[in-house]
Amino acid sequence: MNKLIQWFNSVEWKHGFEQLFIAIDQLLNVIFGNPFSKDTWSDETISSRCGRKGNAKPYMYYRIVIDWLFQYILWQGPDHCVKAYQKEKTQYNMPPAMRKDQ
Repeated sequence: MNKLIQWFNSVEWKHGFEQLFIAIDQLLNVIFGNPFSKDTWSDETISSRCGRKGNAKPYMYYRIVIDWLFQYILWQGPDHCVKAYQKEKTQYNMPPAMRKDQ
C-alpha cells in the first residue's frame, strides 16, 4: 500500500497523466477543427488553437467554454487558451532536449 501511495505522489505519474490529457486534447483539436484543413495540426491542442484563432468562429465559442472550465472548474486561472498558445510557441510540451531554447 505504501508503494502505491508513493507512486501516486511521484513525478512519473503526474507526467504520464499530463501527457495522456495532452494527447486527448490534441485529438479533440482534430475532431472539432476541420480535419481536412491546412490549418489543422495534429500536435496542437484545442486550447492552443482557440488561443491562436482568437475571435474566429467557431473557435471564439470553444475558447469561452474552455476558459470557463479551466478557470472555474479546474482552478487554473483566466485566459487558459491564450496561455496554451504561448506555451505552444515555446514548444513547452516537447522534451526539454528537443526545444529550440536548448
